[in-house]
Amino acid sequence: MIIQPRVRGFICLTSHPEGTAQHVKNQIEYIKSKGKISNGPKKVLVIGASTGFGLASRITAAFGSDAATIGVFFEKPAAEGRPGTAGWYNSAAFEKEAHAAGLYAKSINGDAFSDEIKQQTIDLIKKDLGQVDLVVYSLASPRRTHPKTGVAHASVLKPIGKPFTDKTVDFHTGIVSDITIQPVENEEDIANTIAVMGGEDWRFWIETLREAGVLAEGVKTVAYSYIGPELTYPVYRNGTIGRAKDDLEGTVPVLNNLLKDLNGISYVSVNKALVTQSSSAIPVVPLYISLLYKVMKEKGIHEGTIEQMQRLFAERLYTDNVLLDDKGRIRVDDWEMRPDVQEEVSKLWEQVTTENLDSISDIKGYRDDFFNLFGFNFEAIDYDKDTNEVVNVPSIA
Repeated sequence: MIIQPRVRGFICLTSHPEGTAQHVKNQIEYIKSKGKISNGPKKVLVIGASTGFGLASRITAAFGSDAATIGVFFEKPAAEGRPGTAGWYNSAAFEKEAHAAGLYAKSINGDAFSDEIKQQTIDLIKKDLGQVDLVVYSLASPRRTHPKTGVAHASVLKPIGKPFTDKTVDFHTGIVSDITIQPVENEEDIANTIAVMGGEDWRFWIETLREAGVLAEGVKTVAYSYIGPELTYPVYRNGTIGRAKDDLEGTVPVLNNLLKDLNGISYVSVNKALVTQSSSAIPVVPLYISLLYKVMKEKGIHEGTIEQMQRLFAERLYTDNVLLDDKGRIRVDDWEMRPDVQEEVSKLWEQVTTENLDSISDIKGYRDDFFNLFGFNFEAIDYDKDTNEVVNVPSIA
């Protein structure tokens, strides 16, 4: 079939196997170009390994440190008349490249929130690796069925307390408009969002892995968060998702206590605003990212997910002295939050309209990054050509 992008709002309903493979190869080549990460991880579990920061973490560990990797994700292969998900194709491409390089790489496809998948992961670690020395937690899901209670929780992205009105952009059409987002109506919505996106499942994973004896001496674990500028606070950091991130960050001391006897440690890394499937869903954020990209590219300090993860591993996680902020977090959003960057973005925010969007923002860069997530907008790929290849993840356990 010929696969073209089909978009509904912030979701692309199709993905391209050759394009996603190109996306993965580009990231691998970047990591290779940076050289090896000294004292990097050797046996790595990535929970949420198929897209975004999780995929970039797996690539960085494998091709930056020659690490054996196990990836856990929930993705769908192609079916009759329908392509597979981007994450499925990403994982297939990663495993193909890893195996060609002589690296161990296996994957588990299923609900990472479930006890069943946790046990399946433990069994695979015991069988093939013995123990892991790094656990990356990078799950991004709109819903979670709690493994203990069976209750299904759904997250909401809303402000708390009062409505929020500000600018937004339809990044497909380039129309800038005002949007009002109504606040959550009850505490239950906040609690559900925390249940899905907070730190409980990260804790469940580490508890389960520790009890099974598959965490190595000196193990590290890292999860990802975001803070952002004040203009996004009402809908992000001070909203429901921010409460979930507070809970995630508050899990660090709990995990440090759990890992004490292994001389292990946990971190939350606060990352830069980037185009991901998750960030595209948050009103205001795509316009902010478009302006941020413009400023950071002009200053020569722009990073994508793979650049962020390479810097996190090489200059933060695997150094003698891990730099932390006053709340104990790693900050690789440091370039985004530089005062000169934020000052320029704030000025552009006040000026931006539909008419000047193309000239004062990098809306094209935003669109390209969005479509790249699904394997589109790569010059090397002929999208008018039939795609006949059946793509499988070779090492689904």
